[in-house]
Amino acid sequence: MDYLNAVFWDYPRFTDEKCLKKYIKQNKCNDGYKWVLGRFLEHGRVVDTFKYFSISEIADLLPLLKLSDYSLKKWKRMIQVYNEIKRK
Repeated sequence: MDYLNAVFWDYPRFTDEKCLKKYIKQNKCNDGYKWVLGRFLEHGRVVDTFKYFSISEIADLLPLLKLSDYSLKKWKRMIQVYNEIKRK
């Protein structure tokens, strides 16, 4: 998966979708989960991020992640837009 190469260029094992899904599932309640989410938020496309994480998960964990100012602003806006759409 090319989009996984863009997110995990330096972690080849995570470019295998089955391996990544297994890792996410096994680490749901710890820092590994937040690390993977952070990688997607920094380096992944929105559409690819949503293959693994819901907007509510992103909104809940966003304050706990160390992101660049650009990524933080982008995802705060994304959450705001999705919430506005939900309300309609």
